[in-house]
Amino acid sequence: MAGDMVLLSTVSLLSACQQSYFAWMVGNSRKKHKIMPPEVTGNPEFDRIFRAQQNCVEFYPVFLAVLWIAGLLFNQELAALLGLGYMYFRHKYFHGYAESAKGRITGFYWSLVVLLSLMALGTAGLINSFLDEYLDFSIGKKFHKLI
Repeated sequence: MAGDMVLLSTVSLLSACQQSYFAWMVGNSRKKHKIMPPEVTGNPEFDRIFRAQQNCVEFYPVFLAVLWIAGLLFNQELAALLGLGYMYFRHKYFHGYAESAKGRITGFYWSLVVLLSLMALGTAGLINSFLDEYLDFSIGKKFHKLI
């Protein structure tokens, strides 16, 4: 069974490493600017890095939920690919925000597009699963017959 989820598991583990990297960057910025916990403001560079990391943390549970739902109920390969895209755009967001507040916009926008895509795939998979389970009607099976 674990082999059936290897792509989703890989993306999840890589994204956890990415979240750890973002936290590590906040720690480095704290040291550089001598901002000791629990302080969360100070130098503008630190403020941007801290806020970027916090935003990534705020979206992380949503990302994991829709990644797994889309992967399990729609298509694991497509969900994993979108998950890697999400991570790429979060990387662009984080580093863009570290440079300037405006630098975050492109990465943030595209990460939302990917997140909404995962939500749509998860919703489609969930609807198909409900229809198949309770009405014995599978859109996926009907679609495959058409192709």
